[in-house]
Amino acid sequence: MSGQSDEMGPIDYIVVEFHGNRMTGEGFPLLVDLVDRGLIRILDLVFIRKEEDGSVVALEIADLTGDGNLDLAVFEGVHSGLLGQDDLEEAAAAVEPGNSAGLLIYENVWAAPFAAALRRGGAELVASGRLPVQAVIASLEAAEAAS
Repeated sequence: MSGQSDEMGPIDYIVVEFHGNRMTGEGFPLLVDLVDRGLIRILDLVFIRKEEDGSVVALEIADLTGDGNLDLAVFEGVHSGLLGQDDLEEAAAAVEPGNSAGLLIYENVWAAPFAAALRRGGAELVASGRLPVQAVIASLEAAEAAS
C-alpha cells in the first residue's frame, strides 16, 4: 500500500444533508461524470438517516428518490472500509433529526501527479481546508461594497 499511497491524490470527504429525507437524485449523474472523467475516485459512499430520537440508521444504496429506479446502482458495493460506525455517528452530529445525509470519501485523482511530485521532493502537507462558497461570496460582496 505504501507504493500506491505515494501516487494517490489528496483524499477529501463531504457530508451532504437532505432535509426531510428528500433526495432528488439531481446530483447523481454529475457524480458519475466526475468518476467517468477520472477526476475523482470514490473510496466510500454511505447514506444515513437520523431519526427523530437521534439514532442513526445506515441506508442501502437503492431507490433513494422513490422513483422506481436504482439511483446509484453504479456505486453499489463502493466500500473501502474507511468509514466505521463511529464515523457515521460523527457525521450524524451535523445532521438535524428527521433528515438524511450522504457521506462521500473520495480521492482527487486530478491532483495525484502534483501531490506525488511534491512528496517525491520531500514536501509534506501540513494543513488543508475548504472555504464555504457562501462565505467567499459574502466577502467579495463586502469588499466590493467597501470600495
